[in-house]
Amino acid sequence: MDAKFLTKRSLRSLSLSGRILLLWTSLGLTLAALGLDIWFERLGQGLSLTWPFLLAAAGTTAAGYVALPLLRALKTGQFIREDGPQAHLKKAGTPTMGGIFFVPVGLLVAIMLTQAHPIVLGGATMTFAYGFIGWLDDWQVLRRRSNKGISPRMKLGLQILFAALFCTWAIATQPVEITQLALPLGITLPLGLFFWPMAGFVLVAESNATNLTDGLDGLMGGTGAIALMGLGALVAPSHPELMVLSAALSGACLGFLVHNRNPAKVFMGDTGSLALGGALAAVGILSGQLFALAIVTLLFFAETLSVIIQVGYYKATKGPDGVGKRFFRMAPLHHHFELSGWSEIQVVGSFYAVTATLALFAVLTLSPV
Repeated sequence: MDAKFLTKRSLRSLSLSGRILLLWTSLGLTLAALGLDIWFERLGQGLSLTWPFLLAAAGTTAAGYVALPLLRALKTGQFIREDGPQAHLKKAGTPTMGGIFFVPVGLLVAIMLTQAHPIVLGGATMTFAYGFIGWLDDWQVLRRRSNKGISPRMKLGLQILFAALFCTWAIATQPVEITQLALPLGITLPLGLFFWPMAGFVLVAESNATNLTDGLDGLMGGTGAIALMGLGALVAPSHPELMVLSAALSGACLGFLVHNRNPAKVFMGDTGSLALGGALAAVGILSGQLFALAIVTLLFFAETLSVIIQVGYYKATKGPDGVGKRFFRMAPLHHHFELSGWSEIQVVGSFYAVTATLALFAVLTLSPV
């Protein structure tokens, strides 16, 4: 059989699998939003995750059809690291920096529906600030025509700077409850001055975790949509405005998946992944739900932990020849499964299921209502 025919057939198969996964994810998130709305309605709260979710999803889907030709015209093709999975080399040239169209849509929907509520503006500013760091990194990658962006020191420095400014604003403008950590069984732990290092750590760690998770077609977009929906449900009773922000960004992620599902037509880049980490952390901090955030985004931290373990194990087992052993086939964790024989669709679908399970567990066990 002709090799060219086989290639076209395999691409059609991948596209079909990507469409099916997108369909199930869309259906699952929509039903979850509707179900949560009915639950809130029965509790007499009248909250809605569905409206901001669907509005942002539709807006981002439409924005993608406008943005993709522009990104191609600007030659924003992705550079693929040579030491990564060899199967990814065929993705070179796919437009990146997709965060510049789906993140703003989500933020604008949230700001519009909450009538520019101050707490939403604060969370949106943090999201935009970390997205700006990601944009700088993506722009440097494209300018240098390599997969190396701004230096790790500069990236970390900017993350810490924006985190410090955000914490200063939060302490000055938000109720004292922001410095209390909500734990299971209705227990609250006052953080006091420890709020500063903890909040700063969460912002930096969360954004780096989401950045590392963004390594396969549709992976961060889908897990981000699920995590944001779960977090939105958790903060809804106490902070309905932050619920709208979370739901809108969840919808924006889903709309982005229309263009980012396997095989991806566009990547979110650091512009999108760092912004999503900033958004998750900002909502968790402003709502006092850092413990719940840790549960919902546990998969992202597992990705980070896999990198730490890989680097540490390699250094610890380094022999006289300067070569060490690898704990995983490749880090982050999604590449380990990929090199173990899993297809991208299998890895992404499994990670969606894990994130959904974590979000459901957090809502059922940690929700205040």
